[in-house]
Amino acid sequence: MWCARQGWPVHPLAPGRKTPVGNCSACRVPGHDRGACACLRAGRWCHGFHAATLDCDRIRQWWGARPDLGVGVATGPAGLVVIDVDAHTRELPGRERLLPGIPIADTVDLTGLANGFHTLGVLAALRGATSPADDETTLRVRTPSGGLHVWYRNEGGLRWQCSAGSGSGRALAWQVDVRANGGYIVAPGTVTPAGVYRPLGAVRGPAPLPGWLAGELERTGHLPAEALPGPRPVPPRARQAVIAAGGGRAASARVLAGVLAEVAGCAAVREGAAFSEKLNRAAYTAGGLVAAGHLAEAEALRALENAAELARPGQEGRCRAIIRGGLSAGLARPLALRGRA
Repeated sequence: MWCARQGWPVHPLAPGRKTPVGNCSACRVPGHDRGACACLRAGRWCHGFHAATLDCDRIRQWWGARPDLGVGVATGPAGLVVIDVDAHTRELPGRERLLPGIPIADTVDLTGLANGFHTLGVLAALRGATSPADDETTLRVRTPSGGLHVWYRNEGGLRWQCSAGSGSGRALAWQVDVRANGGYIVAPGTVTPAGVYRPLGAVRGPAPLPGWLAGELERTGHLPAEALPGPRPVPPRARQAVIAAGGGRAASARVLAGVLAEVAGCAAVREGAAFSEKLNRAAYTAGGLVAAGHLAEAEALRALENAAELARPGQEGRCRAIIRGGLSAGLARPLALRGRA
């Protein structure tokens, strides 16, 4: 009931387990059509997170009769993105699978790198951000196996997809899973023979998904592919925002204009353009220029916000979060015209 009051649809988990209660015999028949399933229409719990509900009467019916059932939360309908950090003892995979898309040279010593806490920490450090595992502003739940669920609120309306960080397909980092659309997460308080899913600290609600993390999810393919029309020209206002950046300082203007042009170019593609990553990179570059005295912070902020608004209108909150994160990281590293100071 507590989860339902947060607006998180819930469904039963098998007693003592973290998997959904099994389907009835009719729903286990090969070729069964879930979309036409009478069980779902009748309010039964077949089909796992597809049966998740906010209906208080149904919740009382399910758990009133079976208080031994665990609780799962359907992350997509709940508007959640949960980072599932594992701490399993596993042999390290190839270097290309530790941080997908980020090369790790053979000269880098990987001694001590053993689990998802480590890979997620390295990814956050590369982006100048706090690891979600250490994010005390949001709901974090310790799992009985020693892992951690970090809960975030999806405010941008994007349909982030699930992934398994130990698999060979879409992944954020080794031993780091993502629970979003098409998945579920075990609710805090659920008990298994291995222990309790126990919240950490005092925070009991999810914070907004950090901008830098949204950028990494987009970079690693966590948005659905869409059949898009042919690219449209970059709007004139977006080109003007790029030209205006830099305030007449030719060298710094060229540097910032280059990364802003990538942001502005996202106006031609609704999804799959790595917009978050490009905006984060532009903000990081702008922060470095400001720290080195090449650009005024207010001027940089205005150029970034203009380019972001033109590329992704109506997403001001998400864009501001990405800009703040990138700008803050860049301010810590002054950018000389030939590289970082």
